[in-house]
Amino acid sequence: MKIIIAILIFGILVLIHELGHFIFARINGIEVVDFSIGMGPRLCGFKAFGTQFSIRLLPIGGACMMLGEDQDQNMENEHSFYSKNVWQRISVLFAGPGFNFVLAFVFSLFIMGSVGFDPARVTGITPEGPAADAGMQEGDIITKIDKSGISLGREVYSWFMFHELSDEPINVTVKRGGEKIKMTLLPEAYDKYLLGFTYNGDEAYTADIQELSPGYPMAEAGLAVGDVITKVGDTEVANGGELYTYFEQNPLNGQPIEVTYTRNGETFTTTVTPKYASSGYSLGFSYNLVREETNAWETIKYSAIEVKYVITDTIRGLGKLFTGKLKSNEVGSVVAIVDLVGDTYEETKDEGAKITILSLLNIAVFLSANLGVMNLLPIPALDGGKLLFCIIEIVRGKPVDREKEGMVHFIGLILLLILMVFLVFNDVKNIFFAK
Repeated sequence: MKIIIAILIFGILVLIHELGHFIFARINGIEVVDFSIGMGPRLCGFKAFGTQFSIRLLPIGGACMMLGEDQDQNMENEHSFYSKNVWQRISVLFAGPGFNFVLAFVFSLFIMGSVGFDPARVTGITPEGPAADAGMQEGDIITKIDKSGISLGREVYSWFMFHELSDEPINVTVKRGGEKIKMTLLPEAYDKYLLGFTYNGDEAYTADIQELSPGYPMAEAGLAVGDVITKVGDTEVANGGELYTYFEQNPLNGQPIEVTYTRNGETFTTTVTPKYASSGYSLGFSYNLVREETNAWETIKYSAIEVKYVITDTIRGLGKLFTGKLKSNEVGSVVAIVDLVGDTYEETKDEGAKITILSLLNIAVFLSANLGVMNLLPIPALDGGKLLFCIIEIVRGKPVDREKEGMVHFIGLILLLILMVFLVFNDVKNIFFAK
């Protein structure tokens, strides 16, 4: 069932992506030779409108092969890809990623319409802390942190994930009773204690352990990746968002705490003592990560914001990857995605069909937006690589030699396949051997 669901999600994302290319190719009078979902040998298919439609063996990727696109003798045919002007080709190339962004928006509409959005509301203020000194109050809605616009609680979470606090002041803008108030917070140093585990801090996910640090309290207490935390001290937590809020409102110190978790349907309780890690900085406030239902207009508005949030986080993640701040085991392939889909299904199937569907749609939003961004990267063989050659053509006033362009895309394809093999191997090692 896990694999079937993962294949279904992949299939929809790839279908919509290739459909974008197909529709705009036909609009621009380009003949589509082959429209495939999957890779490898053809399992089944049919021919219509001059196009061979196929489902292939490997349920990853897809193709919308246009006449002349493979640099063959049909390049000068009036219905070939390269016979069209550069702006027509750009529209066809961008349509695939564009359709993925639209699909992410449509999925977000279902999620927002069902459970709403997570307003970036301040939920707690540390007495005599930086936020209190700056005049921040519970109920304030955060709209900006430094130069980053904020619309969702998760955007606050992401800001802290990608920006390490220091003794430099942080400018924060909040909305209070229709009035926007700007304030400056001076981060306060504190002793940082850790339990040594990671989890998804989004309230759409259960608080399951995603990674454990050897030598830290959670690992030493015998907890394992996949265990789901249901209670900390006397506070029950139903999801990752509630666990994050708990730790925001109850910062770790050297005092032992009781943790309750489930594993394979059984409930366990253990006591762990947080370990001193280093000194850190705090702004002295906690914020909301729980979704609230809203009206029709805001459902549309925040669905668009949701897609923007995922796209922005993806770009930030790529920035960390290219600057070497992202570890290899933090980059996943299709194997990791199947594992994520499977874990999500297992964790939510007992909570009812609605929760399961919404959780899987949440993953689909993430994957669809990611697929759009990744395909726009200026990497040979991807849509972004082909768009780059179109931009070069616009700047030069004439196209790059087609044979040379084809060779660049071929080399890029080989490198992408090598990268895929590496990521798959890495995921198999991390998932199966770690567990």
